[in-house]
Amino acid sequence: MQRDLMTPVAKPPTPAAARPYKPVFSILATVIVVMGALWLGALAWTRYDATPWTRDARVRAYAIAITPEISGRIVSVDVHANQTVRRGQVLMRIDPSDFENALAAAQAALAADEATARMKAADASRRARLPSMAVSAEAQQNAAAAAQAAAAAVMGDKARVAQALLNLRRTVVKAPVTGTITNLTLHAGDYAHAGSAALTLVDARDIWVTAYFEETELGRIRPGEAAKIQLLADPGQVLTGVVQGIGRGIAVSDAQTSAGGLPVVNPVYSWVRLSQRIPVHIALDHVPPGLFLAAGMSATVRIVPGHGR
Repeated sequence: MQRDLMTPVAKPPTPAAARPYKPVFSILATVIVVMGALWLGALAWTRYDATPWTRDARVRAYAIAITPEISGRIVSVDVHANQTVRRGQVLMRIDPSDFENALAAAQAALAADEATARMKAADASRRARLPSMAVSAEAQQNAAAAAQAAAAAVMGDKARVAQALLNLRRTVVKAPVTGTITNLTLHAGDYAHAGSAALTLVDARDIWVTAYFEETELGRIRPGEAAKIQLLADPGQVLTGVVQGIGRGIAVSDAQTSAGGLPVVNPVYSWVRLSQRIPVHIALDHVPPGLFLAAGMSATVRIVPGHGR
């Protein structure tokens, strides 16, 4: 018997065991995606909300202003910009001529007054040995007082000699600590003024990080807790540190006073109150050799609650 060509051919039935797998895979994929999203959300919340962090942090170091203690013309500058110097190394020299003359004058005055003091002391001693018929008690007392005054003048001369010698030594300005010369604009021929900074020396041996946290996060920061620091210049380098302390105050513009002694209050009051930023001092545990750090570099700081010393 011939089969009708118009009659459709029936497809073989799909095995019953293969049909249920498709919805199972769909459900499983949905569950995995939802769990992954929840995990990423929890991780982001922990990272950005549960742990205090800030991108407003700066690398800090002690900057010593080298201030001459005497005034005079600078005859030589023995360092150059960005040079590392050791404690006691000569930085610059001031013309010593005036101070050498002052020392010589003080020494001459000392020699003269010493001679006068010896003469008056001998006179007072001689008068003290004479009998009362040869010299009066008043003359003896006057001679003794003159000898004491001459001795006091000698003591004053010695102090002036010591001061002149000290000023002469101060014409050679030396580094008080080991550090790096920065922002050097000084040159031979400039005039050094006593009490005015001539150059700056950065002590790179003691470097820390000051992180400015919003005041709403300070309750979760404790001294002794660990901190992680990422430098903007090298984000892949993570430094570790420890919170040493939290600043106890910042400048308040409304705390200024007018000429009449009244407080100056800003009349503009914003409805949106911005959180103040309080400095938090973070000491670095270890600086890897070869890592360049300069005072003022930007960094991101994250506090690790419950971890510390």
